[in-house]
Amino acid sequence: MGRLDELDLSRSLSRKEEERALDQGWERLTQLRLTLGGLIGDQGLGPPLCVVFEGWDASGKGGAIKRLVAQMDPRHVRVVQFSAPTDDEKRHHFLWRFFKVLPGWGGMAVFDRSWYGRVLVERVEGLATRDQWLRAYDEINNFERSLADEGMILVKFWMHISSEEQLERFQKREKDPLKTWKLTDEDWRNREKRDRYAEAVEDMIGRTDQPHAPWHLVEADSKRYARVKVVETVIERIEDGMRQWGMEPPKPLNDGASFRTSR
Repeated sequence: MGRLDELDLSRSLSRKEEERALDQGWERLTQLRLTLGGLIGDQGLGPPLCVVFEGWDASGKGGAIKRLVAQMDPRHVRVVQFSAPTDDEKRHHFLWRFFKVLPGWGGMAVFDRSWYGRVLVERVEGLATRDQWLRAYDEINNFERSLADEGMILVKFWMHISSEEQLERFQKREKDPLKTWKLTDEDWRNREKRDRYAEAVEDMIGRTDQPHAPWHLVEADSKRYARVKVVETVIERIEDGMRQWGMEPPKPLNDGASFRTSR
């Protein structure tokens, strides 16, 4: 049994529980983001924050990202979506295209897909040789280690949904004229290879789950639960990262509120 099989996908929240948790989480997240950016408080610029989202097709990455940054000034966060590399990008090392959008001190970036494409889609679809994707595990670990050593708070999410839930979401998208653009022939082809992708995901998690850059597996059959867990996890990681670099997280504005309801 792999780690994915151990997740409890029955976890859920009611709409009221989600709204309450997100309202409380957003307040704290905004406070922390402004503190990292040196816009409030007197501690100067805080460590850079990079939040990476990977997951199954239709696992809710977009919705989770939307809720994560919902209350932030768009000038204070960069959201980047990665798809297949361009012909020019293929001429470089596979990590090259990510460097220019990584956040610096005081900055924040959110990545929809990432360098893990080398050991997921490129592995399964034969777009990278076996030697290339096997070598990539060490390359990624060294890359993330160097980012962490320079102060980056790296938060990595795998959004996990069951095969049944994925099929239901595909069918809903197929019937919704405003969401059909989200569903492609490639999505259906990838679904047929779910077992091969699951093997690649398990290898990815096992080989790249490091203390300085741990994986956070999100039970995402319930979109409400997943969105709250993402926000809460980012808050916790920011607080831990600030302490690691000698910065004391600011006292919560609403000291009596508890926003960690998804645990």
